[in-house]
Order: sequence, then C-alpha cells, then structure tokens
Amino acid sequence: MEIRITGLRKHYASDGRIIKALDDVDLTIPSNQIFTLLGPSGCGKTTLLRSIVGLESPDAGEIRIGDDIVYSSAQNISLPTEKRGLGMVFQTYAIWPHMNVYDNVAYPLQNRKVPKEEIRRRVAETLAFVQLEGYENRPATKLSGGQQQRVALARALVAKPRVILFDEPLSNLDAKLREETRKELKTFLYDLQITAVYVTHDRVEALALSDTIAVMRTGRIIEIGSPKKIYFDAESEFVADFIGRANLVKAVVRQQLPGTTIVDSGIGRLSCRKGDFPPDTKVTLCLRPEFISLARGDHPGTNVVQGTIVSMVFVGDAFEGEIRVGDQHLLARIEPETDLAVGDEVGFQVSPDHCLLVAG
Repeated sequence: MEIRITGLRKHYASDGRIIKALDDVDLTIPSNQIFTLLGPSGCGKTTLLRSIVGLESPDAGEIRIGDDIVYSSAQNISLPTEKRGLGMVFQTYAIWPHMNVYDNVAYPLQNRKVPKEEIRRRVAETLAFVQLEGYENRPATKLSGGQQQRVALARALVAKPRVILFDEPLSNLDAKLREETRKELKTFLYDLQITAVYVTHDRVEALALSDTIAVMRTGRIIEIGSPKKIYFDAESEFVADFIGRANLVKAVVRQQLPGTTIVDSGIGRLSCRKGDFPPDTKVTLCLRPEFISLARGDHPGTNVVQGTIVSMVFVGDAFEGEIRVGDQHLLARIEPETDLAVGDEVGFQVSPDHCLLVAG
C-alpha cells in the first residue's frame, strides 16, 4: 500500500522559539517495501511516523494511504488511528505484562468484537508465522527480549494491516540479539509483502533492513535512495558522514577530465570519480576508512599519499588506525595480522572510484 505525504508541517513553540519538527515534508513511500526514516535524535522521524499512524496531529498538509485520505488540513480530515488500517510496533513493545502471549496477540481482535473462533484461528496463524507456536499460555514477562519483540510484531499483524510501522523496535535488545532479530524481521516482512515504515537512528540497522532509506535532518527529508546509493554516492556532507564512518577533507576542484575530477585537498592532489562541480568549486572529499589501502614504503599508481600512524585500536576483526597527513588525521581499517605500529611511516592509496565528492 503506497503512502503519499504532501506539505506536511508540524511546529512547536519552546522557550520562545519555533521548533520545526516537520517542515513541509513531501514523500512517497512505495508499496511492499521496507522504507526507513533515518536521522539523528530530534530530526522529526518519529513525529512523521506518529503523524502517519494518527498519534500526532500535524498543522498542515495531507497524508494518503492507498486511495484514502487519512489526514488533510485543507479538507478538515483526520481519521482516528483505529480507522487507518495500520499496525505499529513500538520501541518498548507495549505488550501487556499481566496477559499471556495469546491474549496479547488477540487483544486487537477482541477490541473489535471479532468472533472468538475467528480470533483463535488468526492468532494461531500469526503466532506460527512469527515462530511462537506453543507459547500461547506463557506470561509475557517470562519471554526473552527477542520473543517479546515477536509478540509485539504478531499483535501488529493479526489485524491484517495495510501498512506496519516500527518505531526503533530493536533498540532495547543487546547487540547480538539485535542482529539476529533484524534478520528475522527482514525475512518476515519480505514474506508478508507488506509496506513497512521503519524509524531508526542506527545506520547499520537502516543499511541492513531497508529497500529504501530517507535521511532526515531538522524536520526535512534531505536525501532518499537505496542503501548502496546512500552509502556510496551520498549527495551531501551530512549524509556521507551520518550513514557511515567517513574521513571528510576539504578540497577544491581543479580540473574535469573524462570520467574523473581532479582536486587539491588537505592530503594532496587526488583523482576522484566524476563529480558535477566546475573548476575552483570548494567541495568535501569523503574517504571511507575501509577503502584506504595501507602498506609500508611507496605505493605505485594513482592517489598515493604518505603519512604516519599515530594510533591503533584493536576492534576484533581489524585495527582502527589513525594516520596523520600534514594537519589532517584520517581513520583507516588495518588488517589484524599487520605488523605496522604507532610511529610507522606508511603509504596509502584510495581508488578514484572510492573518492566521493560532495558539496561543502
């Protein structure tokens, strides 16, 4: 089910200032995709989610779910949450601690006066789908965090919603369980072929789960694309830095060649993949740590830079190294078997394909 949002606005007054939680947001969320709203705390992503589900009243704009207008300031329409045909999974799961698993999942249907036999059938189907068969009589508080998350998902799905919305549902899980549950959730959503809107500030979660990511900042959508597009081909310094660890170096465009842009940067003259910037434009060079190739001595070829290792931190699958080049300090991932050490002079090289230029 497609969601179309037009001119959505929500402002708050705080300490004499106007906070633009949503600043004329225009957005189309395609059917049957996992669509993620990603951004830092306070960027407006949860306000946007709550506006879609009907828990927040915008000041202006329009929201359509499929062919139905569920909110329109111009037409004075604001359907209540229960009439929008949506399911929602909250950060806290919001499951009833005094109820067992069956009653938690059945609650939305009981609230709608669905016949008992139909409730039993649909609860059984949904619990089987989320792999909780046999847990019907378990108290909700006796379940693990991952199982509680699945109960919350089952409760959201049992009413067969047109769209399901997630507000940072994995943030309370530990790292290992979060990774396992993320894989399960992606499988569930693909099997369902349902439109899912997912809110998170966790870039790894967004990259791993999403078909499409919309990056938000100060109440606006500033970039939309596939995970690979957002990660490898960001259009702004903010997105390049937010979506993954990045070395950001100021540079000036010197020359445009076929397929290549030549820049002078804080770490020297480099060839970069083609960017739409005329000569003398000030830009930011984005270098991902994982694409910096290190070795002692000189590198042959293009984009060779010399520096000194000033720190190395072991993080399990690699060292995180910091390299000083003049006044610049760059992060690089170094193989765990290396014999490089702090103080060593190193050469490094970055492929022009991995030298991203963004405005800034």
